[in-house]
Amino acid sequence: MTTIPQSNDREKVRNFVPKLAEISEQVVYGDMWQRPGLTRRERSLITLAALLAMGHEKQFRNHVTRGIDNGVTEEEIGEMITHLALYAGIPASMTAALAATDVLGDSA
Repeated sequence: MTTIPQSNDREKVRNFVPKLAEISEQVVYGDMWQRPGLTRRERSLITLAALLAMGHEKQFRNHVTRGIDNGVTEEEIGEMITHLALYAGIPASMTAALAATDVLGDSA
């Protein structure tokens, strides 16, 4: 059975754009995240990298917690952020680092 992660943001927009919420639940989490080719941990790292590179800070914050829940370590998140500074830019990585630090609190 597919477990769809809770999202306050998705619930906020559900009445305004119900189809978007449905696509997120059925396609993103009901299909893509369930495919056997990658682990949930690997998918989390890829998702975090893509969100960092595109500058989607709010979604990056949401996926930091999801990544930890899927087995990504704080150290791996830090290394991914550092690595992407060379490909996505220092400002994008600094923004992601600040977001991750906010989400992870004193442990980061």
